[in-house]
Amino acid sequence: MDEKFYSNIKVIDSIEKDGFKVEILECNNLKGSKDAALAEDLFYIRNAGMSLKMVKVTLEDSGLITESGALYFHKGCIDCVSNIGGVGGLAKKLIKSKLTSESTFKPIYKGTGEIFLEPSFSHYIIMNLENESIVVDKGIFYCCEQGMEIGVASQKNLSSGLLGGEGWFQTQISGTGAVVLEIPIPMEEVLKYELNNERIQVDGNFALLRSGAVAFSVQRSSKQLLGSMTSGEGLLQTFEGTGHVWIAPTQPVYNRLKYNGIPQMGTAGKNIDNSS
Repeated sequence: MDEKFYSNIKVIDSIEKDGFKVEILECNNLKGSKDAALAEDLFYIRNAGMSLKMVKVTLEDSGLITESGALYFHKGCIDCVSNIGGVGGLAKKLIKSKLTSESTFKPIYKGTGEIFLEPSFSHYIIMNLENESIVVDKGIFYCCEQGMEIGVASQKNLSSGLLGGEGWFQTQISGTGAVVLEIPIPMEEVLKYELNNERIQVDGNFALLRSGAVAFSVQRSSKQLLGSMTSGEGLLQTFEGTGHVWIAPTQPVYNRLKYNGIPQMGTAGKNIDNSS
C-alpha cells in the first residue's frame, strides 16, 4: 500500500463481504496547482466544501458490473467480460438503455485485484440488497456486484407515466449484493424512510429510490378537485406500502440556487416548481 497516497484519502463509506469489497474514497486535499488559474479553482473548490471522490472495488475471485466508461484503472488478474448476449441480447440492451437513460453496455470485470472507477466531485451511496429489488431514479446506477440484475420497471398506471415526472420507465436493480448509486446530493442529506403499510407524498421529483414492493402513483393532494386547487399543491408523487423510500429534500434547493440564484431563496417555496 502506498502510504503517502492513502494518507490523503478518507474512506467515507464501505461494504465488505466474502471476495468483494467496495469503498467510497474522498481526497482530503488537492495540491496539484501549477499556475494561478488552477490554484484559484482549487481554492474555490476547497472553500465551497467540494471534495474529489472515487469508488474503489477489491475483488477476490469475484466480479463487478459498472456503467460504461466508469473504469479508471485496475491492478491484478482482472478480465473484462462482454455481456452482449448475441443479437437478441443486444436488441434488449438497446431498448433498455433508451428507456432508462442508463448505458447500453455494462462491462463485467472478473478476477482478483483492485479496480478504481473515474474520480469526480459527485456523490455516491452504497446499498446492500438481500434477495430484494429497488427502483431508482434514471441515470443514478453506477456499479454493483456481479450476479445482480439491472432491468426496467414500468409505471403501473396512466397518471404515473404521464404526470409522475419519472417517465414511463425506471431502472430496477434486483438480487443479492452491493450496489453503488451516483446521487445528486451528499449521502448525509438523504432522508431514508421505512414505510410499514404507510404512505408518503412528495411535491416534486426528488425521490431517489423505493423498494420494489412499494407502489408508486400520482394523486391529487385532496380528494376533491376544489380542495386540490385551493391547497396550491395539485398532484403529488405518492408512495404506498411496506419498504423503504429515500428522498433528497435539499435537491430542489440546489436546483433553485443554480437556475434562479440566491435572491429567490429569500422567501418560502410557495408556487415554486420543485421538479428536478
